[in-house]
Amino acid sequence: MATATISSKGQVTLPREVRAALGVSTGDRLDFIRLDDGTYAIVPASHSIRALKGLLPRRDRAVSLEQMDAAIEAGAKGE
Repeated sequence: MATATISSKGQVTLPREVRAALGVSTGDRLDFIRLDDGTYAIVPASHSIRALKGLLPRRDRAVSLEQMDAAIEAGAKGE
């Protein structure tokens, strides 16, 4: 079991094994998530940009500039 101490400024130094397990290093941010039972989970707040791949659906077809202009104009008219 890894143990850490809270400093007088409220700071905690994570033990090396915990940093390694979380995959975090100097400058990384952590999220503290309160669980239903009142305990907290600590998870890295920063993720690789690669983790976002596939998050948004791909469009099946390209849209022309003329189609974009027409859609903008229709939206401005409230159509």
